[in-house]
Amino acid sequence: MIKRLKAGWRRALGYFRRNGISAAAWAVAERLWQEMQQKGYRYEPPGQVVLLRQRSEAESWENPPLLSVVVPAYETPPDFLRALLGSMREQTWPHWELVVADAGNTDTVRRIVEEQKDIRIRYLKLSENLGIAENTNEALKAVRGTYTGLLDHDDLLAPDALYEMACAMKKSEERGITPVLLYSDEDKCDGGGQNFYEPHRKPDFNLDLLLSNNYICHFLMMRTDVFRSLKERSCYDGAQDYDLVLRAAAGVLSGEQEAAYVHVPKVLYHWRCHETSTASNPESKRYAYEAGKRALEDFCAVQGWKAQVEDTRHLGFYRIRYLPDILTVRKDVGAAAFPLPSRMGRLQSGIYDRKDGALLMRYAGLPRHFSGYMHRAILSQDVEAADVRAMRVRKGGESSWLSEELKNAQEAVRQGADPAETSFAFCRKIREKGYRICWAPDGSLHM
Repeated sequence: MIKRLKAGWRRALGYFRRNGISAAAWAVAERLWQEMQQKGYRYEPPGQVVLLRQRSEAESWENPPLLSVVVPAYETPPDFLRALLGSMREQTWPHWELVVADAGNTDTVRRIVEEQKDIRIRYLKLSENLGIAENTNEALKAVRGTYTGLLDHDDLLAPDALYEMACAMKKSEERGITPVLLYSDEDKCDGGGQNFYEPHRKPDFNLDLLLSNNYICHFLMMRTDVFRSLKERSCYDGAQDYDLVLRAAAGVLSGEQEAAYVHVPKVLYHWRCHETSTASNPESKRYAYEAGKRALEDFCAVQGWKAQVEDTRHLGFYRIRYLPDILTVRKDVGAAAFPLPSRMGRLQSGIYDRKDGALLMRYAGLPRHFSGYMHRAILSQDVEAADVRAMRVRKGGESSWLSEELKNAQEAVRQGADPAETSFAFCRKIREKGYRICWAPDGSLHM
C-alpha cells in the first residue's frame, strides 16, 4: 500500500508539472473517485474444478495448436523470473513452449531456467543486448508455435491464459476466420505478486481507440507468420509492441475482417508494478510514450493521411488531428461525431449504447474535467451510434445520400422524435454501408 501511495504521488507530481495545478487537482480528485469505484475488485482465479476440467479438455483436443511465448530477459530479478516461470508451468493448456532470450551479463537467468527441468522452457543466450525489440526478434526466430505471445520478464500469466486463447482461436476457426491477433483483459499486481488491482476491461477491436492509445497491450498473441513478417522495430523501443500492433491492425483498412482481431474478455495477465515499471510510474520511462507518438505518426504517414499527432494531458494517450478533417482524409469513416454541450458541468457524450433493450448515453453525467475509465471519455473511438444533433457526414459521390438522411433525422428530433432511437436508426444505416462512426470528445474531427 505504501509503495502504491508513493507511485500515486509521483504520478500526480508529474501531471502537475505537465498540465498545471488546476488540471492536476481534477486528476487527483478523479483518481480518488476511481479508487473508490474499484475498491471491490478482487482477482478470482478459476477454481480447482474448473482448472482440472480445462486440463482434461486440452489433453483431448484433436490436433491442438502449439502456442509459443517469448520473454526477452535482461538482469531479471530472480524472484520475478521464478514467479513468471511458475505461472507458465501452471497453465492448464499443456501444448506450449517458452523461449527466454537472455541479454544479461550474468548466468542467473540460465540457472533459474535449468532449475525448472521443463523441456518446454527453452533458454537462448544472446551475444549482446540489442534492445527490447531486437532481443524479442531473436527469440521469435526460435519459436515453433502457430501463435506467439509476448510476456514481459517481470509479469505473470493467469493459469487459464493459454487455454482461453486456444479456445478463442478454435471458435474463430469454426466461423471460418483465422485470427491475426488475440488480446485479453489485464490487471496490475504489486511487487510481491499477491495483491491485484486496477483491472483493465477492454472493448472489442476498436481501430480509432487503438489510434488514441495502445489499449490492447497485454496479453497479446499474434499469428507467428504475421509476427515474423512484421517484426519489432528497435527505433520504437519502449513502444515496440504498440508499433507492432498498429502495423498488424492496418489490415482492417485494406479489407481484413475486424473479426480477425479477437478480444478475450477475461483477465489473463498480471502487470507487475515496481519502482522502475511503467505500470507503477509512467514518468519512469517517458521515452516509451514519445516512441508511441512516433509510431502513430509513422502509421498515419504509411496510410497517406495528412495529420498531426498530439499528446493529450495523460501520458501514452494521443490525439490525431486530420488535415483538413477526418471525413476528407479517411475514406473508411462515414460520420464524425462530437459531444453535446455540457449541462451543469457534466458531460453529455452523445454516444449511445444499447443495454438490456434500452439506449443509454455513455459517460453521461461525468464531470467535464474528468477523463473517465481508462481516459476513454477524452479519446477518439469508433462507436455504434452517436447523436445526430452533433454530427457531420460524408458529402458527394456515393455518400451524397448521407447528408439528406442526416437532415431528415435532425428534423425528426426537432419535431419531437426520441433523439436516441432516431440516432441509432440513422447510424445503423451508416454502418450497414461499411462505414465507421468516429467520435472525438474534443471536437477535433470536425472543422
